[in-house]
Amino acid sequence: MSWLYQLYQTYERNLDQVGVVAKKQGDREYALLPISHTTQNAHVEVVIDEDGDFLEAKVLNKESTLIPCTEEASSRSGSKIAPYPLHDKLSYVAGDFVKYGGKIKNQDQVPFDTYIQNLEEWAHSPYTNEKLTCMYNYLKKGTLIEDLVEKHVLVVDEHQKLIERWNKKHEDKTGEKPAIFSSGATDQFSVFIRFTVYHPESEDDVWKDKEMYDSFIAFYNEKLGEEDVCFVTGERLPSTERHANKIRHAADKAKLISANDNTGFTFRGRFKTSNEAVGISYEVSQKAHNALKWLIHRQGKVIDNRVFLVWSHDNEVIPGPEEDAMDIMWHSNREIERESDTGQIFAGEVKKAIDGYRHDLTYEPDVNILVLDSATTGRMAVLYYRNMNKGLYLDRLANWHTTCAWEHRYREDEEGFVVFYGAPATRDLAFAAYGPRASDKVVKGLMERMIPCIVDQRSVPRDIVRSAFLRASNPVSMERWEWEKTLTITCALIRKMFMGMKEEWNVPLNTASRDRSYLFGRLLAVADVLERGALGKEEIRATNAIRYMNSFSKNPGRTWKTIQESLQPYQAKLGTKATYLSKIIDEISDQFDIEDFNNTPLTEKYLLGFYSQRRELYKKKEEETTE
Repeated sequence: MSWLYQLYQTYERNLDQVGVVAKKQGDREYALLPISHTTQNAHVEVVIDEDGDFLEAKVLNKESTLIPCTEEASSRSGSKIAPYPLHDKLSYVAGDFVKYGGKIKNQDQVPFDTYIQNLEEWAHSPYTNEKLTCMYNYLKKGTLIEDLVEKHVLVVDEHQKLIERWNKKHEDKTGEKPAIFSSGATDQFSVFIRFTVYHPESEDDVWKDKEMYDSFIAFYNEKLGEEDVCFVTGERLPSTERHANKIRHAADKAKLISANDNTGFTFRGRFKTSNEAVGISYEVSQKAHNALKWLIHRQGKVIDNRVFLVWSHDNEVIPGPEEDAMDIMWHSNREIERESDTGQIFAGEVKKAIDGYRHDLTYEPDVNILVLDSATTGRMAVLYYRNMNKGLYLDRLANWHTTCAWEHRYREDEEGFVVFYGAPATRDLAFAAYGPRASDKVVKGLMERMIPCIVDQRSVPRDIVRSAFLRASNPVSMERWEWEKTLTITCALIRKMFMGMKEEWNVPLNTASRDRSYLFGRLLAVADVLERGALGKEEIRATNAIRYMNSFSKNPGRTWKTIQESLQPYQAKLGTKATYLSKIIDEISDQFDIEDFNNTPLTEKYLLGFYSQRRELYKKKEEETTE
C-alpha cells in the first residue's frame, strides 16, 4: 500500500490546490478534485435565478465539469438507479422525461424520484446553502425539458417528443442542424445537464464554488459506512469497497482497486468478504485517487494508455527517467554549449542541472516512480513502483546520464541542430532498436523495461542493445539522418554495456586501444572518409565502406580486402591528399595482432571505433579549413 499512502500524503500536502483549475496543452482544464467529487463531460448548462426559476440555457461542447458524487453513482452501470447528487443525465434531473418520450425500464423505480428525494435531503440538511436551495426549488417543479424546448436547446418532433437522433428527414423540415446534436451526446435522451445559479454578488459557477464542495462533503460524510481499520493509515475510519475510476481521462473505466466478484474465485476461499483481504477507508481512497488523477494531468506521460509518472511531495516537477540530457537542460533553463570538443563540458552542465533540483539540503523529500496500464477496460495494474529519497534518485539519474552517454546531433532548437552529450531519451532508444515506425505499444514496452535500468541501476537488456547494433550496422536500409541518429544512440548503449570493464570507452578517439573490433571500426571510418573526400559534396551516394558495413561486421577480414581494393581509384584521384589517410590505415593495421585479422564477427565495440575515428578525422579537417 506504499504507493497509495504516498498519493494520500501528496493530497494532504497540497490542500491549497484543491479545486484550483489549471490548464495544460490544448487548453484542457484539470484540478485536484475535492473528495466525494468527480468530473463529467456536460452537454447543456442551465442557469437558474435567485427565485428558483429557469433563466437561460446553452449547449456546451463536452466541457469537463466538477460534480459531487456518491459511491453508488461512481460505479453505476446498466439499469441500476444511482443518481449523482446534483448534475446528471436528463433521465435523472428532468421530471417531465417520460412526457417527452423518455423510456424507463421499471416504473416502480423512476430515476427522477430517487434523484429529487436525495436532493431534497441535502437541501434540507444543516449543510445547505442559498444556491442549493434555488436549484432544488426549480428542479422539483419537473419542467426542465419543457423549458429547454422553449429555449430551442432541445428539439421535439411533430408529436412533441424529443428527437432521438438527427437525420435528413428532420433536416428537410427544420433546416439547420441544432447545436445539441453536435455536443457529443449519444442522443438527446442521454444529454448531461449541469446547473448554476445567477447571483449578482457571486461570480463563481456552482461547479467552481468551494462553498458547494464543502456543503456536499460535510453532508455525505454523515452517510458513509461502518468504520474499519484502514490498511493504508492504520486508523479506524469509514471504509469503502467502491473505488474511483476515470484515472487517466474522463472516459476511463479501469479501476486500480476492485473486489466486486462474490461468486467467483476472487478470494480463493481464504476470506469471507473483500474487507478481510484488504480494508481501505473512503477518505484515503478518495484522496489518493484524486491526487493520482491530478498528477497524471499535471506531469504524467501517457503512451498508448500506459502512464509513466514521477512525483514528489514538495510539489516540484522533477526530471523523469525517460528524458534525455537536452530535456533536462531545457527544463532547468540552462545555457547549452553549441560547440564543445569533448562531452565533459556538456556532461558537467547536465550534472549541475540535475543538482539544481536539490533545493533544501536539510529536507530531501521522497521521489515516487509509478507505471500504470490496463489489460482490460475494467482493470488497471501497477506495473512498476519505486519510492526513494530524492537525493538518491537524482544521483542515479546523474549516473545514467554519465554512463550511458554519447555525442548526439539529432536534437534541434530555434537556431538549428544542437550537438549534445548525454543519455538518449527512452523513446529514442525505441527508435534506435525498432525503427522510427515502431508502434506506441512497442515504445511503451521498451520504456517500461528501461526504467529499472535507470532507477535501480540494472544492466540494459541485451536484446535491446543487440537490436540497435544490428540496425546501426545496416545503414543502407535507412536514410542518412536516421542512420546517424541510430548510430549515436547505439554507441551510448554500447558504452553503458561495457562500462566498468578494463578499458574506458569515450567519444574522443582512443589511439592506444588494441581491441580487435575497435581497430576494425577505425579502419572502416578511414575508408569512409577517404572515399567521401574523393566523391566531393555534390555526390550523395553511400561510400563502399557504408555499403559493405553489414557484411564487414560479420566477416571483417574478407570484407576489408574488398573495401581496400575499391579505395585504390579514390586514392589515385586524391593523389598526395590521400597520403595522410593511407598512413593512418597503415598505423591502425600495425596495431593488430596477426592472429586477430580474421573473419570472426565483430563485437559492438567496432561502432565505437568507427564513430570516434570518423569524428577525429572530420574535426582535423575542419581545423585545417579554419586555419
